Formats: sequence, C-alpha cells, structure tokens
Amino acid sequence: MSTPIFVRRFRFVGILTVVAVYVLILVGGVVRSTGSGMGCPDWPKCFGTWVPPTHISQLPANYKEIYTAQRVEKNKKVAARLERMGFSQVAQEIFAHPTQYIETDFNPVKTWIEYINRLVGALIGVFVFLTVVFAWPYWRRDAPVFWLAFASFILTGVQGWLGSLVVSTNLLPIMVTIHMGLALLIVAMLLYAVDRSQWDAHQAVRVRPVPGLTAWLWVAVLLTFGQIVLGTQVREEVDMVAFAANYLSRETWIEQLGSIFRVHRTFSAVLLLVNVYLAYRLYLLPSRRLHWLASAILGLIGAEILAGIVLAYFAFPAVAQPLHLTLATLLFGAQFLALIAYRRATKLQPQGATPAVVA
Repeated sequence: MSTPIFVRRFRFVGILTVVAVYVLILVGGVVRSTGSGMGCPDWPKCFGTWVPPTHISQLPANYKEIYTAQRVEKNKKVAARLERMGFSQVAQEIFAHPTQYIETDFNPVKTWIEYINRLVGALIGVFVFLTVVFAWPYWRRDAPVFWLAFASFILTGVQGWLGSLVVSTNLLPIMVTIHMGLALLIVAMLLYAVDRSQWDAHQAVRVRPVPGLTAWLWVAVLLTFGQIVLGTQVREEVDMVAFAANYLSRETWIEQLGSIFRVHRTFSAVLLLVNVYLAYRLYLLPSRRLHWLASAILGLIGAEILAGIVLAYFAFPAVAQPLHLTLATLLFGAQFLALIAYRRATKLQPQGATPAVVA
C-alpha cells in the first residue's frame, strides 16, 4: 500500500524544517563564538535598514548614543510589562546587567554574521508555516500532528520576539537561556509531529516494556536539557572574559571561569554514564530503529565530550564552540526520538505478529 501524497509532503517539509532549525542553532553558535551577538544593535532592522551597512561612513557619528537610547527606551517598556506580569526580578535584572548601556563598535563582519543569522531565522518561520499548511490533512486523520505543527508556528513567533529582547537587553543571560530553551522545545514538538505522521501499525515492531526504561529515557532527555542550559551560562561567562580580553589570549580564558564551568564539565560524566546505560538497554530490544538511535546517542555523546575537551584544553578554538552546542542539541533530539520510538514500540502490535520477548 503506497504512502498517501499528503503524508509524503508533510514528512518532507517537516524534516526540512527540523534540519533548518538545527542549522539556525549552528549559525547562532557561530554568532556567539565570534562575538557578533550585537552586530545589529536594533531589531528587526539592522542599523535602521533592511540591508546592513558595510562601512562605518554609512552611519551617523553618534550611532552608539542613538541605538543605546533606543534600546534603553524599549527595555523600560519591557520591564514595566514584566513587572505587571509578576516577573519583578527579571525586570530588575534587565537594568542591573553591566552591558545595558554599552554599545559595541561597528564591525561589518560581525554585523553581517548576525544579519545572516536573522535571515536564517526568518526562513525558519516560512518553513514552520509550511508545516502547518501541509499538516492540515491531519486535522481529521490525526489531530495532534496538526496541533503540534500549529503550536510550533506560534512558538516560533514568540521565539522571534524573544530574539528582539536578547538584542535590546544586550545579551542578558536569562534572556539567552530562555531563547535557547524555547528553541529546544520547538525542536521536540516538530520531531514528535514528523515522527507521529509516519506511524504505521502494520510496519511497527513491538517490544515488551522494560520496567523503568521510560523513566530513564525521560531522565536522559531532561539531563541533556539541563546541561545545555548550564552551557548557556558557561557561554555567558566566556563571553564576558573574552570581551574583557578583547577576544585575545584565549589560552587564559579557562582559568578565569567560575564554578559553573566546573559543574558543567563534571556533569558531562554523569550524562555519559546515563547514556551508555540507556544505549545498552536499547540494544537488548528487538528493534532496528532503537538500535540505530542507541548508536546515534553514543556517537553524539562521544563527539560532544570530545568537543568540550577541545574547548577546555585547546584555548577555546572558535570553530569548536558552535559545534559543541549543535552536537548537544542533536543529542537532545536523538534522545527524544528514542523516547518516542520506545513508547510507540511498547504500545503497538503489528497484525499477525507475536510480541517479541526480551531476555
């Protein structure tokens, strides 16, 4: 029986969107590693235009004062809104952060790196909208697929708004962390929608549930999420050290990081042990897909730790920083897919098949 055309279309667009989101995460890592986060001091335009300048002569002499004043004015409105919503501490942190009134010097390379990041983000918005369009046939066939796609589209809009706050607050750590966390949530929702759209009980391989394995899979997903959040805080410390050193003397940066870096580094050992255990349990199950995901998890956790070692012991090479972040988010995605696949395999029963017995 051939796969319906609408299923193939949604699958293609959905996978393309997930890949594009990961590309955006990689580009975002490049932005952070090159110190280009404030390459455009305003949002959504860049220095007040849709096409960024290429030379400082295209800017007014007092451009720093202009964009600092605009940012502060916007932050006052945001802080007031947060106060009314009950987020008093976040509102206070916006103006307590030391970079609030600092405007970076114009750098055409950094400006265009940040601008490309925004263009990729806009493209993601188009892709996510298309997933909603192509998910419409699932409205009656499998409503959760449509609602997951629709919710992803709404959250992508929220993510764009958060991106504007990241710029206006001059990379306030809590805003960067929330921005990263929401990106992971969007990834999870899109992965689940695409995976669910391909469910076919006639092709499913059922496995007998292993006591506690679902809980361990959730633990792995949440631990990786937490490690990524810790990583954003380490990244903030690195940014401050790098800014103070004018992005020179990279070999001394590691010595100036605080306890959060040591916690992040030690926590990687816990993640390694948890993922090795999970991979072992998944390999025992009679499912090729779970075996493939177990191999992917082991490969990604190994590459992630290797990238972390390179960062810590080889003077923070810029190329390793975005790679480290991207590998972490790929690991999160692989763990989440393993969770979905395992739960599906323990619930579905192919017609005419006998449940596999796990020794």
